[in-house]
Amino acid sequence: MGMPVITPSETTRAQAVTDIIESVALQETALSHILNAEGEKSQKMVAPPDVTPEVLLATNKSVESMVNAVSRLEMILQSKLSTFGSCLCDGAPQQ
Repeated sequence: MGMPVITPSETTRAQAVTDIIESVALQETALSHILNAEGEKSQKMVAPPDVTPEVLLATNKSVESMVNAVSRLEMILQSKLSTFGSCLCDGAPQQ
């Protein structure tokens, strides 16, 4: 297999920045769905009258692990956005 051929893109800098910001927004939406699912999981595990403390602790550990992972991803997304925080692209309205 040979080297890949990379051709220049016709995408403008402004469009590239917009695309990155849009991708962060979509990732934020996905993370909110994950957190919502974790909340629903917690609610379902607490509801049965015969739930054991061991089950609750295991559920809590699972939810805590997922929340920690989402928090780490949030920091990465914040870092991505801060890269473009002061970006004024050509054609952008001046304030």
